[in-house]
Amino acid sequence: MDVVNRYITINNHINIAPQDSDFELKASPLSLSLDPASNVVIVKNLYVSIDPYQLNRMKSFSASQKTSDFAVAIVPGEAIDTYGVGKVVASTNPEFDKGDIVVGLLNWGEFTVTKAGGMLNKLNPMGFPLSYHVGILGFSGLTAYAGLFEICKPKKGEKVFVSTALGSVGNLVGQFAKLSGCYVVGCAGSKEKVALLKEKLGFDDAFNYREETDLNSTLKRYFPNGIDIYFDNVGGEMQEVAVSNMNINGRIAVCGVISEYLDSEKRAAPSMIEVIYKRIKIQGFLAGDYLNIFGDFLSTTCDRLCTGKIQPLEDISDGVESIPSAFISLYRGQNIGKKIVKIAEE
Repeated sequence: MDVVNRYITINNHINIAPQDSDFELKASPLSLSLDPASNVVIVKNLYVSIDPYQLNRMKSFSASQKTSDFAVAIVPGEAIDTYGVGKVVASTNPEFDKGDIVVGLLNWGEFTVTKAGGMLNKLNPMGFPLSYHVGILGFSGLTAYAGLFEICKPKKGEKVFVSTALGSVGNLVGQFAKLSGCYVVGCAGSKEKVALLKEKLGFDDAFNYREETDLNSTLKRYFPNGIDIYFDNVGGEMQEVAVSNMNINGRIAVCGVISEYLDSEKRAAPSMIEVIYKRIKIQGFLAGDYLNIFGDFLSTTCDRLCTGKIQPLEDISDGVESIPSAFISLYRGQNIGKKIVKIAEE
């Protein structure tokens, strides 16, 4: 049996803000009749993740492309891999059966062909929507959990600042920090987002960075007694002013630097005098560094979801053809929470 697999590719390397013209929807026949010796799994993709870091993979060059297997360069015209959830429709791999729900490395497309050794695991949804396993119970959630608890190690009463606080990671960092007894302030790019942070997610306060003309004064206003923990998703000027407002022994988890993705000239230049004399810890990290705590993260997060202590925040688009616009929306500040594309019904 043959099916048509539609998938997204890039037409060229993308070194500036992505546009619709940078992407192409391709289609090719895919046979579901497999050679018994092929050891292959064919997955019907159900939900795929849309993440800002993919832009670095699309560039003609980025230092990140040589440092992680998850960040290797994307070749124009070829399928783009991502994290996702799907359903096995054909398999000659003895570890997978037709009908299995799986999670792992899929493609921005309708089907994924995974060879032996590929990053793919059977998934027990545990009663949660499948989309949760792409976001809050997937790498976005692990990133928030590991960055906050393994790197920043919050203590009750500490003051936490989160940038891009309504993004896929930031919103969870703030919620985890509140549950740890911290005072939490987030920043976002609109009045509506600020309201969501305070009214739905329980942040103590929040501000619209687009309305602020002096970010250093802004942080002094929201943190008159200084910042203990900064969870950095943007880099650039925000990181600089956060360092200036950190307390002694402050901790900074650097999760992303989205301001640099579009403009390499916006590199952060924090005061190293402040870093030294305040003994500030600044650490970059990847979710893959903390797969050893995935079980603890999953157990804790599932429990808090079940008890209503954490609110999932998803922004889901429909259909493979919506992937380019979903990705572009990340760079226009249009997403609220985890950006996901639903490819098909189960």
